[in-house]
Parts: sequence; structure tokens; C-alpha cells
Amino acid sequence: MKTSVLPIAILLILIASCKSYNTKQVINNGSDNPLVANDTVTISSDETDYEIIIIEPGFNGWLLSTARPRGYYTQNWLENRNDLLVQAWNQRNLQPFTYDPNLYELRIDYDPRTDYGYEVNYKLYNYFIYFQLKYKQQLTGFIPRI
Repeated sequence: MKTSVLPIAILLILIASCKSYNTKQVINNGSDNPLVANDTVTISSDETDYEIIIIEPGFNGWLLSTARPRGYYTQNWLENRNDLLVQAWNQRNLQPFTYDPNLYELRIDYDPRTDYGYEVNYKLYNYFIYFQLKYKQQLTGFIPRI
């Protein structure tokens, strides 16, 4: 009797733990759903094989309405600033007990010797500005402002 109770108990636990999941994600532009279709920004360049995907609610709207226009910064300036910001980000990523690990979840693989193109550098830099302003963080000695 004891040998038949264990498999039945395991079977009941497995059945109870099963849950039906809806794999279809609905995205609407209403105020009741914070995820808006435009909140995912994919940055890629036809000339390069590099891509950045930013999933941050509100970033795309901020980029279109608040950020400096394309061409305001030179690519060299953006690359230099991104190098500093990525280093600071990755340092915080390595210190989850000092900095909120929910903010710095992923390490950014950015090589300053690689030409990522203007668009990638422009959006990466603006994401850092948006991130610092939204979450009240200061990654470097430069005060984030527009």
C-alpha cells in the first residue's frame, strides 16, 4: 500500500502544479497596460552586424520627443561617452549588493575599437540618459541632462 501511495501523491502534485498559460501576448495602447507596442526599440545597422534591443516602457516616446536630434552629436563624441557609460554600467552590474540588480541586470558588451555606426551609438547614448533621468542614477561624473 505504501508503494502505491507515493506514485499517486507525485502524480497529484504534478497535476496540481500544471497551469494553463496564454502564450499570446496582447499589446494595446490603452493606459491600463504599461507595455506599449513602441516600447521595444531595436537598433541595428545595415552596414554592420550589430544590434541592440531596448525594452523599456516610455523610452521610444522620450527618444522622439525629448532627446537631442540625430546629428547633434558627432559619432566620435558618442563613442567616447558610450565607452565611459558602458564601463560604469558594467561596474555596477558586477556589484549586485551595492547597486540594485534589477536596474543593472545585463552586462553590456561594447568594444570601443569597433565601429557600430552612428545610429547604434546615438540610441545607446540616449538610452543611458533616459535611464539616468528615469531611475535617478548618475553613472559617471557627467550630470545627465538634455
